[in-house]
Amino acid sequence: MQETKLTVRVPRDLLENIKRYAAQNNTTLTGLIEAYLHRIPAQPPLENAPIVRRLSGTLSPDITIQDYKKHLEEKYG
Repeated sequence: MQETKLTVRVPRDLLENIKRYAAQNNTTLTGLIEAYLHRIPAQPPLENAPIVRRLSGTLSPDITIQDYKKHLEEKYG
């Protein structure tokens, strides 16, 4: 997995507390943040969203973006 650098701003006293906690638990600030972020559930794919499921298949697969733009032009001028 490719890693990237991240800048986070936190109050200095909070940062000092986190650094102490990390040292006491034999980890790093990066390790703590990564462990926390892994606990956030991944978002389900959009195609499983109820509204998307309900609307799926309502338009013909032959409709193009140009058809939609033409419709908007005719409807709104």
